[in-house]
Amino acid sequence: VAMTRLGKPTPEEVGHCDFVETVEIGSDRCTVFRQEGDKTRTATIVVRGGTQNFCDDIERAIDDGVNSVKALARDGRLVPGAGATEIAMSSKLQLKADQTPGLSQYAIKAYAEALEVVPRSLSESAGQQTIEVISNLIATHANATSHPCPTGINVDDSDTDHALMDVVNANIFDSYLVKSWALKHATDAAFTILRVDEIIMAKQAGGPKPRGANKNWDEE
Repeated sequence: VAMTRLGKPTPEEVGHCDFVETVEIGSDRCTVFRQEGDKTRTATIVVRGGTQNFCDDIERAIDDGVNSVKALARDGRLVPGAGATEIAMSSKLQLKADQTPGLSQYAIKAYAEALEVVPRSLSESAGQQTIEVISNLIATHANATSHPCPTGINVDDSDTDHALMDVVNANIFDSYLVKSWALKHATDAAFTILRVDEIIMAKQAGGPKPRGANKNWDEE
């Protein structure tokens, strides 16, 4: 809490802690403020590992988990994961492009193809036959009777015959808030690049040029 006045703080502003102690964690001595009750709103996670890279991986995993909880607290809506949402949007945009006259249809088709990057990356990471798997996934969404189709990439199986799965039954979901903002930022980045109307060309730096070879070296 930021103190906006000068003077002695009140007990409510100072706060209360049940235990204050110094403990040794590994080779470091740390001062621990510990609360026994469940009313505290703060917590500290101590990460220990054999290497710094391992600790960094654990820290990133904790950070991702905390951010996921924060996103769900703001907006609890979920969408099918494992590339199912991207393929569903891509299929709808492809149909929209076929109905759009003029040059605009090419921009819509390019955006639809860009959405296939997520399931394509998942398939490549799983060691699957990416071209065949993506083709089967697109066909499954096109022939689906329920919309949106819950079919996505099964990253636990590299066999092409079992590369697709029902992600809703498998409880694989993505945050709607994260997905929507990711699409907005990616679209804005593409717009920024397309709006650049100047080309910056690299040229040789200034200064005296090096002397070339003597053409009349044989006459010296």
